Amino acid sequence: MIHSNLLFGATSILGFNLARLFPDTVVPFCSPGNTTLVVRQWPGLQLEDPEWIKTIFSQYQPQVLLYCHAVCDVPKCEADPEWAYEINVRNLQRTLKALPEQTRLVYVSSDHVFGGDGAYDEQSPPCPISVYGRSRVEAEHLVFERPESLVIRTGLAIGPSPNGRTGHLDWLRYRTQHQLPTTIVSDEFRSAVWVEDLALRVMKLAKSQEAGVRHISATRAVSRIELAHYLLKRLGLEVRFHSESRHQRPAPHLGRVDLMSAYGDEFATPLPSVVESQETSLLGEVA
Repeated sequence: MIHSNLLFGATSILGFNLARLFPDTVVPFCSPGNTTLVVRQWPGLQLEDPEWIKTIFSQYQPQVLLYCHAVCDVPKCEADPEWAYEINVRNLQRTLKALPEQTRLVYVSSDHVFGGDGAYDEQSPPCPISVYGRSRVEAEHLVFERPESLVIRTGLAIGPSPNGRTGHLDWLRYRTQHQLPTTIVSDEFRSAVWVEDLALRVMKLAKSQEAGVRHISATRAVSRIELAHYLLKRLGLEVRFHSESRHQRPAPHLGRVDLMSAYGDEFATPLPSVVESQETSLLGEVA
């Protein structure tokens, strides 16, 4: 059986929406043990098993591997760095060891490779402030060692999750609807874009000949406070949450991380910021 694209990490926000938008060209693999109804039919990843990885690549002979698999829970990564590195680094190491030479690798990374306040393009040196961010930097280094591979750094993807509770949009909606305590970090600014726009750009990059590292930027960085106000109003929900400074939080939080691009081609065009877009389709229920 031969398929053009494999997707590892189909239960991430981006991965889930890549699978949703490109069902005819992407074979999705989800995190092991995920029993959410909408992804239950997808095979689970077994990246701790080198033989399983070899078998999958032999079976599908992929032209492209879209690697979106990672644990991105910053507090959990801080509490258990070994677990974070096992998933974010060593799983990738095993995958790279088995990946056929002819398969193009597209690794989706994160703006968490940066941590200070500033605007960062592809030439900016990483400066992570968390275990999660450092694990992403190590993973990127592994990818850079493989010729013709591409690292795509993204900001905050806003859109539906498989279970209706994860990702910024569904987390905010779920907690508000269920009257659960909700804390928004007041001094965190991110390049927040609709996940549909992000998925389309990622797929275009995957199909291109681009290699090295590329950033997907937004027209402007927005604060978590502004974003929460905007999304709750668009959802028709009460604007009700508590705010704290990043320095009041127990785990490291990004400050103002504004992804930029040093390139001038079509892939460098900023995507519309969520708060400047008229997108509506992603505000509905999926799970």
